[in-house]
Amino acid sequence: MSLYIVLIVVAILLSGIRVAQEYERALVFRLGRFTGLRGPGLYWIIPFIERQQTIDVRTKTVDLEQQETITKDSVTIKVNAVLWFRVVNPADAIIKVANFNQAVYQLSVTALRNIIGQHQLDEVLRERAAINLALMKIVDAATENWGVKIELVEIKDVEIPESMQRAMAREAEAIREKRARIIKAEAELEASIKLTQGALEMEKSPIALELRRMQMLSEIGIDNNTTTVVLIPSEFTNAAKSFTQMVQQAKPTE
Repeated sequence: MSLYIVLIVVAILLSGIRVAQEYERALVFRLGRFTGLRGPGLYWIIPFIERQQTIDVRTKTVDLEQQETITKDSVTIKVNAVLWFRVVNPADAIIKVANFNQAVYQLSVTALRNIIGQHQLDEVLRERAAINLALMKIVDAATENWGVKIELVEIKDVEIPESMQRAMAREAEAIREKRARIIKAEAELEASIKLTQGALEMEKSPIALELRRMQMLSEIGIDNNTTTVVLIPSEFTNAAKSFTQMVQQAKPTE
């Protein structure tokens, strides 16, 4: 009889042995009161007097479902995001909130909708990194009391209405056309300045002007099908007439 009692006592004592993995922590409650954390590794609790609740302290990844919200400039968009968080204080995560996973999820969704409503559409598209950082700080400040650390929040996708996409495409095309016209105008201005400088230099040297004219004639003559009209300076024609008259005057009379 005593052997059976010993075996029963040993079995009861052995039933209190627990093992927690490296990424787990166990909260031990004695008659309903929290007594401390156990693990990782082997530990023992008092059978029938103490109970445990194990919690995973690894980083969790949560997809925030797509939210339809309105931006500051009254554009309806659909946004979804990804949240990374981990438990840094298991006691607070279990004691201070009923379901910390659901609480973190709902808080993140609400904060996402609120922060999108504070920004215009262009800001949501261009300044996504700044919005992610602001969203992370908001959620992390709220979950700190629950023993949860928000490690990262990333807006994954922004869905814009088709009408707005077409309007943005037209705006982008107009901006590109404007940029092209500005570049062309700047090029024409620069070319006109260079031509003016060249003309001033040629004006100082008539020989340079004639050389440029001859060079232009040679460039035009490359095309065999081109008819070229050459304008001879009046100085050349006057000099030719004077030379002809001198020759005629120098002939002996018969």
